[in-house]
Amino acid sequence: MSLWKHLRLSIILALVLGLEMPATITRGQQVGAPAAPNVPEIPVPRVKAPMGVLPGVNELPVRNEMPDVMVMNDGTKVTTVQQWQKRREEIRKILEYYAVGQAPPAPGNVKGKEVLSETALDGKVKYRLVHLTFGPEEKLSLDIGVFTPAQGGPFPAVIMMGSAPPGSKALPRLTAPPASSGRGLSPMQIVSPVAPSSEAAPEGPTRDIFGSPITTQSVANQFTDLFARGYAVVVFCYTDCGEDTTLRNPDGSWAFRNTRFFQAYPNYDWGLLRAWAWGSSRIADYLATDRVIDKSRFIITGASRCGKAAMVAAAFDDRLMGAPMVTGGGGMGAYRFAGPRKSETLEKMVRNFPNWFSPNLHEFSGHKEKLPFDQHWFLALAAPRPFIALEGDTDTISLPEAVKQSILGAQPAYALLGAKDRIGVNYAKHGHAVTLEDWTALMDFFDKYSRGKKIDRAFDRFPTEAELDAALQAAEAERKAATPKKQ
Repeated sequence: MSLWKHLRLSIILALVLGLEMPATITRGQQVGAPAAPNVPEIPVPRVKAPMGVLPGVNELPVRNEMPDVMVMNDGTKVTTVQQWQKRREEIRKILEYYAVGQAPPAPGNVKGKEVLSETALDGKVKYRLVHLTFGPEEKLSLDIGVFTPAQGGPFPAVIMMGSAPPGSKALPRLTAPPASSGRGLSPMQIVSPVAPSSEAAPEGPTRDIFGSPITTQSVANQFTDLFARGYAVVVFCYTDCGEDTTLRNPDGSWAFRNTRFFQAYPNYDWGLLRAWAWGSSRIADYLATDRVIDKSRFIITGASRCGKAAMVAAAFDDRLMGAPMVTGGGGMGAYRFAGPRKSETLEKMVRNFPNWFSPNLHEFSGHKEKLPFDQHWFLALAAPRPFIALEGDTDTISLPEAVKQSILGAQPAYALLGAKDRIGVNYAKHGHAVTLEDWTALMDFFDKYSRGKKIDRAFDRFPTEAELDAALQAAEAERKAATPKKQ
């Protein structure tokens, strides 16, 4: 494949999966910059959630080691499946309070209406645009795009958090937050001078950076290998669940809480990652009623921020198998090990992206050793379901050692449940991106551990320090060779 074709394919895949791209082609927005010295943070008003108040950073002990998933809050060692079920509830409660916020329960009233039906790939693939409704008085909604092989079934479904499904209508969005990068300010130091207002939804279909509309055919083209191996693909726009904005209201509260699902549940303090994950679960509610889909095999995936949300979704929904991609800080890597090799730390995440997390996580900035959890707790909740981390060897924002420690920390839960090999990792040759190598690893892993197929490969290898250095040097050399020289 030529360098240009490879680049174009990677960009389109990035668009579909919701990787960081120019604001003109995505439904979400992001700000992030180094915090300026001597500029005070503006407090965010607390949301009174059902759980009440748990101990804060000043009341918690120092835990330099990774908090053990197999030790109950009272110090009891978990040795039986029955004990593990109780421990899971403890873990879920702690993660909700400190990490991602408390979400509302499943609404129990998800309905789907087919809006559009057509074929792609010369009739080999069927596409359906489905409009979901749910929630209080059925006022919430979400558009999903369902791609399935035209013949056969039921098919395992890969649910992808990313861009809008073909044929869906773009939703109104908030105005852009005040520019902060030039002033060195973080979202915690900015409040909008006026109340946010909704802009009109963009007209016409969503377009890629080449100006081409995102169509049924263009999206189907990216997943031909998945269709050929008997997988369905379901796509949805994560910002249709909650806007990815750091805009703040005049009272200091987050403006994303004025959008999408949040308006129906004002008494929950969930952050955006949890809202996007909650949206994935509503999709699973619908897919469980679809006769063409194998309701026992749902795989949730996404890249970057969507990868973090996919990890959260797999932790909190027992129907979902996880396959998060290039998750970066706040994702697969343990906070206690992050930082070396320019990897993203807890401090960076709560400074630049506080809207993604529980409001109770921010106070642990500079005190990661006092966290009552770490990221391996999310993975342990996924046991015994198959779970794979898909990473890149030159993706410097995610530290392989931090990812390794998360997987090692979750393995005892998998071992207790007789599924030691069902948690894995794959490092592909790329940076903060998604390539065909990742999709192949995803299919091989779930073919082996979910579909019972004979796949002769392991999913347990991490790159060495020398291999990481060599990969970064090769990537830099390739970048320089591809950069046009000035005349």
